[in-house]
Amino acid sequence: MSSWLIILALGLPLFAALWIWFLGKSPNQREAITLISAVALLLVVLAILPLVLAGLPVRLELLAPVPGLSLAFAVEPLGMIFACVASFLWIVNSVFSIGYMRGNQEPRQTRFYVCFAIAIAATMGLAFAENLFTLFVCYEALTLSTYPLVTHHKNDEARRAGRTYLGILLGSSVVLLLPAIIATWVLTGSITFTPGGVMAGKVAPVIGGILLLLYLYGIGKAALMPLHRWLPAAMVAPTPVSALLHAVAVVKAGVFTVVKVVVYIFGLDYLRDLAMADVALYLAGFTILTASIIALRQDNLKRRLAYSTVSQLSYVILAALILSPLSTMGAALHIAVHAFGKITLFMAAGAIYTAAHKVNVSQLDGIGRRMPWTMGAFAIGAISMIGLPPAAGFLSKWYMLLGALEVEQWFAVAVIVASTLLNAAYFLPIIYAAFLKPEVSDGHAPGRTPEHGEAPFPIVLALVTTASATILLFLFPGPALELAGMLVGR
Repeated sequence: MSSWLIILALGLPLFAALWIWFLGKSPNQREAITLISAVALLLVVLAILPLVLAGLPVRLELLAPVPGLSLAFAVEPLGMIFACVASFLWIVNSVFSIGYMRGNQEPRQTRFYVCFAIAIAATMGLAFAENLFTLFVCYEALTLSTYPLVTHHKNDEARRAGRTYLGILLGSSVVLLLPAIIATWVLTGSITFTPGGVMAGKVAPVIGGILLLLYLYGIGKAALMPLHRWLPAAMVAPTPVSALLHAVAVVKAGVFTVVKVVVYIFGLDYLRDLAMADVALYLAGFTILTASIIALRQDNLKRRLAYSTVSQLSYVILAALILSPLSTMGAALHIAVHAFGKITLFMAAGAIYTAAHKVNVSQLDGIGRRMPWTMGAFAIGAISMIGLPPAAGFLSKWYMLLGALEVEQWFAVAVIVASTLLNAAYFLPIIYAAFLKPEVSDGHAPGRTPEHGEAPFPIVLALVTTASATILLFLFPGPALELAGMLVGR
């Protein structure tokens, strides 16, 4: 029975993509299929959740092309967190997409919804991958299915962004990640995700250190500098795509893969003996601080949010490499926390563009009085990214700090504190300007302000939902904490 749940989780988005394509000339039916499929997927994932919490096996093997190498799926706690987040946010982002794509009269909407559904199917496969081979297949499928979304507008800027997107993500995975997977199989005889890892006693520390760097930079979706350029470049896509890239699937697939490799391939105990683990931790800290400083200088709102994402992703890498059970729990929690906070921020940016056609931070003075729901949700998402209660970002940062203090990793403590101040420096002025500064004129009639209110209702509903979820996750973190604790045997 449990294997059928995995089949449904993988098959529902693919089935949806097929029907969306057939119903492309009927927007209402096309979007109804999208929403029904998204709700059905969430129900399937929620049906798997109690099985995982009870410690029961949930597994499916589709095929084995060669002995010892299978396309197989097995649900474990980290994958359960990722699947819950992605399936819930598919619903929310679909509601937002309906309002945004219609409100801005975007072209090629059918292709958009088809590729989005295929990307969700790849995300489910990646979340439930039992081994590195399955993960790699789904990882590449996610890259290819999101490429048409990045190049949605089909202009020169979109094509350049698409080349950067494919070049970095495919190049890093084929040149670095795939050799790392092959080397792991040759050296250990296994690429199955195993509690405690597969390398202890089989891989020399020097080789293990090299493999660690290959994995970290081979997983280009984690956007560790300097392999981060694809992420700001992809901001030419419509805002629902930005939300998919930053919150629902792509970047989450990157840091999810990093944590999964750290915990289930290397193992925390093995990594504690690797000098290269400290080097990797410094690289993550450098990315956090540098991306935060760059974000400070960005006037374009989506680019500021993009560099914020680069920084926030490396929080997950940093937390995993602190090599404390508590910090690893923080890394797992931050995958969910960042998803809800960042999708709220990007949807707010999309709402501002749809209602007011503004894209720069310098244009937002007083906009909170015309768009109170949008900017109120933005404020909640920003507070979560900073790490302040009562938003869920406080929880993940708290566990990261506890883990760093537990093992006396003072560099990590300093990075988390400094970056929190930088987060406040590039988010709080936006909130201040939106609510407390006088509204700017429209540039055509001096002294007059543009006539607009909130964006269409589906957009506002979606961003208020995710902002509310950010608060609720702080107030009721039980299931997420339990899954994160199961990840490290607590």
